Amino acid sequence: MAALLLEVVTPERLVLSQEVEEVVAPGREGQFGVLPGHRPFFTILTIGELMYRVKGKEHYMALSGGFAEVLPDRVTVLAETAELASEIDVERAKKAKERAEERLKELVPMDPEYAAVVAALKRALTRLKVAELA
Repeated sequence: MAALLLEVVTPERLVLSQEVEEVVAPGREGQFGVLPGHRPFFTILTIGELMYRVKGKEHYMALSGGFAEVLPDRVTVLAETAELASEIDVERAKKAKERAEERLKELVPMDPEYAAVVAALKRALTRLKVAELA
């Protein structure tokens, strides 16, 4: 079976460089899937989970936005942050979720902090979901 090289890079490190069968990522316009031979494109990523399949098994990581370049034989993800499911500290993610939920109770959508707190909540929920999928 044909394969893709998936590389996920953050400003701090190379998170993953692996041959995969499929990639599903959170694009700004919605989730998108990539198989070997896909047409080239470049897109913005949002907060969400990235799934990649190796030998028929699904693996997950949490992304907090970035960019993806898709070529017929590779997918390169440049992410603000990326965590493999095995790296996620579930207790820390639960605390971040609770902090964001409490802070949202104090804010209104017009508040300048509102969007940042909503994003923090989305990151925490994504991390918890990815940890659960592992």
